[in-house]
Amino acid sequence: MTFSIVGRDGDAYGVAVASKFLAVGYAVPGARAGVGAIATQAYANLAYRPQGLDLLAGGASSRDVVERLTGADDGRDQRQVGVVSASDAATFTGPACHDWAGGRAGDDYAVQGNILVGEQVVEAMEAAWTASAGSPISQRLLAALRAGDEAGGDRRGRQSAAIVVVRPGAGYGGDDTALDLRVDDHEQPVAELERLAALHELYFGEPDPQALLPLEGEVADEVRSLLARLGHEGGDLDALLDDWAGSANFEMRLRPGRIDPVVLEQLRLGRT
Repeated sequence: MTFSIVGRDGDAYGVAVASKFLAVGYAVPGARAGVGAIATQAYANLAYRPQGLDLLAGGASSRDVVERLTGADDGRDQRQVGVVSASDAATFTGPACHDWAGGRAGDDYAVQGNILVGEQVVEAMEAAWTASAGSPISQRLLAALRAGDEAGGDRRGRQSAAIVVVRPGAGYGGDDTALDLRVDDHEQPVAELERLAALHELYFGEPDPQALLPLEGEVADEVRSLLARLGHEGGDLDALLDDWAGSANFEMRLRPGRIDPVVLEQLRLGRT
């Protein structure tokens, strides 16, 4: 009753999933920085996540992980799982999963789904992942999820969606979780997940070093004026900007002596 993709892009791993199921993000995705990612679904075996990631951390390939997890599981016929590691990816669909059920895998991705409108869902997801090469992994995963949704997705309808991306040190405060968003119950969960991902990028995205503007001259004057309107005035400009950003949640985009154009636009909008 779910369609998902696990993917690898450089040193980042991620999972994106959608389903006619309450809070699918609770059950399906698992990922560990420097190790890999797993999606467990159909009649999901949640133990696959820690067990599979431990096996990957120990050097097993994705294919080995799938074989070892399902081989030791008496309920394997009702399981579906996708795994991606640093070297390969694999997918498995048990013969008792409800139609349509199946998956596809390449070097750096595995897509799978069950109770779908048809094979076209995983085909569309695979094509979207491949076509988006060069984009950030979060965008690639969301593009694949959107393609699956637009191709018909879960034949029972829509309810929830989730995305998880891990990369060493890429998260808030240096955590390895770069992105972890869930839509637990919504009429258009994939669209809502994309909206949340855009907000996450706004607040926590990495500034483009080439686009940063020196806090000098007219730029500095404008920033100081905008900050004063918001009640932050007097003293060092970097300190004032830091004080505002701490309350407006843009601190991850600050760089001493410079300003991200994204942050400047939020100041112009009067964000508090």
